[in-house]
Amino acid sequence: MTSDNLSAETRQPHRGDVMTPGTTATADGPGSPVATGDGRPPPGAEEAARRHIAAVETRARNNRGWRGTWMLFRRELARFMKVAGQTIVSPVLTTILWFIVFGYSLGSRLDEIQGIPYVDFLVPGLIMLNLINNSFLNTGFSLFISKIHGSVVDVLLTPLSPLQLIIGYIAASLLRALIIGGLIWAVAGVMGASTLHNPAFTLIFMILTSLAFALFGLVVAILAEDFDHINIFPSFLLMPLTFLGGVFYSIDMLPSPWDTVSLVNPILYMVNGLRYGMTGVTDVPVGFGLFLVAGSVAVFGAVALYLLSTGKKLRE
Repeated sequence: MTSDNLSAETRQPHRGDVMTPGTTATADGPGSPVATGDGRPPPGAEEAARRHIAAVETRARNNRGWRGTWMLFRRELARFMKVAGQTIVSPVLTTILWFIVFGYSLGSRLDEIQGIPYVDFLVPGLIMLNLINNSFLNTGFSLFISKIHGSVVDVLLTPLSPLQLIIGYIAASLLRALIIGGLIWAVAGVMGASTLHNPAFTLIFMILTSLAFALFGLVVAILAEDFDHINIFPSFLLMPLTFLGGVFYSIDMLPSPWDTVSLVNPILYMVNGLRYGMTGVTDVPVGFGLFLVAGSVAVFGAVALYLLSTGKKLRE
């Protein structure tokens, strides 16, 4: 029997052959399912589709690495750098004005507090005020605006894990807070403040505090339902607690019982922890302040991780 006498059912197809419905080989190679004559999917098509989807998911998981986190960080960085006049320059200039008004006008009258010039005493409190506000606002408003616009869905659909999403957001927030705090610290040094008692401890405390409030901002943004829920924390909680946390004064200067009442303010320990790193003086135990900020990072981080993992208030 010659090849010319072979039937279409037994002849092996070549690439480029036009196949009739119901055959089991295509131009993509033998064994590829094709539609039958009545439009039904061929046997094994569903299983092939599932294998393809599983392969795509595996490839996405293997390739996600930390590149996606890096891209999220760059997006958040570009977001606040585009309006650097509002996010960076404005808080620095405002704090410098406070430094000039309070540091030099009151400094000449108060002379020294706890054995150091009032100007030196004032700098850590002003830096802490900016670290808290800017780290909270950066993550809080960024994620909340994404919720309002619906673009948070694009972030949630990426193969990034909840931990990687958190790192991308808080890394940008941390950088913004440290840029502002570092600029204020540098300007204060140029203006004559001596705040280099323990730079390593100071930097660690600045990082931990910024991380804690960046994570707190994430939690609030996830749970918030309108802008009032975001604004209420910096306006009616963080700002008053910061001003009452020893930014401009030592609690030893307060009459009884307010000196004791101040001890329940957690920001008092943060301000004094930073003040110890910069000047070597403090009103409260430094160890407890370090434990407080580290514990805050752990607690807010766990809550943020839970909320992102479950999709609460985000996927609803």
